[in-house]
Amino acid sequence: MPGRYPEWYRERRSWELGEDARATVRKLRALVSERRHVVEASGRPDGQAILGAADEEIDCAEQTLTFDEHRRAPLGSHVTAAQLHLNTARLLWLKSFLSSPAEVAPYLPGLLAVVREHLARDDPRRVATEVVMEKYAHRRAIDETDLVVVLEAVDVAYSVTLREKLRAGSFVRIVCGVAAFLFVLAAGVAVLTAFFPDSVPLCFNPSRQSAQPATDSKVPYVIVCPTASQGSLDSTELDQNFAAVTSWGDYVVVEIVGLVAAGVAAASALRNIRGTSTTYPVPVALAALKLPAGALTAVLGLLLMRGGFVPGLTALDSSAQIIAWAVIFGYSQELFTKWVDRQGQRVLESVRGPLDPPTAAGRTTVVPAAGPAPRAGPAGSRSADEEAEG
Repeated sequence: MPGRYPEWYRERRSWELGEDARATVRKLRALVSERRHVVEASGRPDGQAILGAADEEIDCAEQTLTFDEHRRAPLGSHVTAAQLHLNTARLLWLKSFLSSPAEVAPYLPGLLAVVREHLARDDPRRVATEVVMEKYAHRRAIDETDLVVVLEAVDVAYSVTLREKLRAGSFVRIVCGVAAFLFVLAAGVAVLTAFFPDSVPLCFNPSRQSAQPATDSKVPYVIVCPTASQGSLDSTELDQNFAAVTSWGDYVVVEIVGLVAAGVAAASALRNIRGTSTTYPVPVALAALKLPAGALTAVLGLLLMRGGFVPGLTALDSSAQIIAWAVIFGYSQELFTKWVDRQGQRVLESVRGPLDPPTAAGRTTVVPAAGPAPRAGPAGSRSADEEAEG
């Protein structure tokens, strides 16, 4: 039965992550099946219910990745939901080892890495997990209580991972919504000023320079607009002269110039933005926000100059100068959007783990994979203690 969406559309943003989730489904299904055979061969009923719940979570993940019954648009949320089910299935599979915690020993380094990656350094669950790992490094054994401590910390780490991805998705939706609103606002300004070009003209009235030839103008100034200029004016009223020279394309030209300048600024700002392994395009959303912002800042900047907000820059002499200042004001949207860029970078960094960088004071105990403890003399014991303290 075909899905609700064409293949190219439903996989256009998350094909690699979707394939990774499908590979994880197959891997976890094999691990759960193998564990069930071990539990059944041992004659112990413990773990059967947990493994059954793990199978259900794997089925839910597989169903979420299938668009035949997916109710939402394929914007990446389906991969995050599938990973949620897979994390729960992995945790349930690990809890099936509570009756034989020694068999989890090969997986302890990976569990510790998950906890360290997503829990803050001073989180009590991370501290308790590291204490358990230090004890395991000394005596090469782990009991049921210690395993519960580790698994609870891993469960919290998986929840933190989900919240980090949801935060990234929410940030992208907010930025895209604001960008869409600014696009509509810029388009509305262009349309209204095209129909009513003389309402708020983007024109200036510099004084006539002495080098210019004498004309039959009735006023000692010229009118300069973004798309035209005129020195011979028939009226002594400034507003009438503005209305005679201004045209419907003044705002359109200024907004296009500001948008182009903002596009150059967005391309330049991408050098400071790292890529993301999530399905949420944070860098693209940030770049899209700059474009309408540049169009609007170009217009607003010229209006401020026309109103005398900038001393000494109230009378531009030519259309080329107006366009040049539109470029500057369009690029200057960086003054406002740089704060959004910084927040986007923090969101990207938090998706992987806590924001505090690793320091030398952190715990860096190396946990052996598995196996019985090697016999060693007092010197060997001292070196192990020193290694744990380092």
